[in-house]
Amino acid sequence: MLSSQPGVSGGPSGAGDPVRGAAHPVAPTGTGATDACIPQALAGDDDAFARLYRDINPRLLRYAAMLVGQDAEDVVSESWLQIARDLPRFRGGLTELRAWTARIVRNRSMDLVRATGRRPVHAEDLSVVIDRPSPDDTAAAAAETISTGQAVALIATLPPAQAEAVLLRVVFGLDPAAAGKILGRRPGAVRTATHRGLAQLAVQLRPTQADDHA
Repeated sequence: MLSSQPGVSGGPSGAGDPVRGAAHPVAPTGTGATDACIPQALAGDDDAFARLYRDINPRLLRYAAMLVGQDAEDVVSESWLQIARDLPRFRGGLTELRAWTARIVRNRSMDLVRATGRRPVHAEDLSVVIDRPSPDDTAAAAAETISTGQAVALIATLPPAQAEAVLLRVVFGLDPAAAGKILGRRPGAVRTATHRGLAQLAVQLRPTQADDHA
């Protein structure tokens, strides 16, 4: 059983952070979720809980899809049972809630991977149409370019350590310290993995020479 993880921060990143200033998390917008929704939901406000769910559930599904492929929906559904049960013990705001729920999904995903003895192939269709940036875009610009529907498919092509770091930083909007607590890694290692992953995505997003001369 997981307990809530108070104090998980999702604040501003340090200097040199490749995601710093790279727009907002690649995640649902306009959900209306705020820090205030948490105590409201705990007080029985169904609308507040629905706003939290609309904000967090798509992020959890993308994370689980990268970790366990087609079993993502089952993992996330089971995770919500634990989230609902343990939410009264949670302390923190919306960013901390995203981090806490991501940790629950990761732990359940890793339990499934250990039980099956394999790291599943990602089930998303990688033949997505990409809105490509110009050839001189930076790694940080790649974070801004990936749309919600494209994020998992692109990030899933990265090595696992880079993929998780990029997803937690860009899709969940966590800082290196918060992502590091989930991954069991130092913030510097998370920052490095994120930088390398975004740099690789930037290369993938660049038009080919044929596109340039089309």
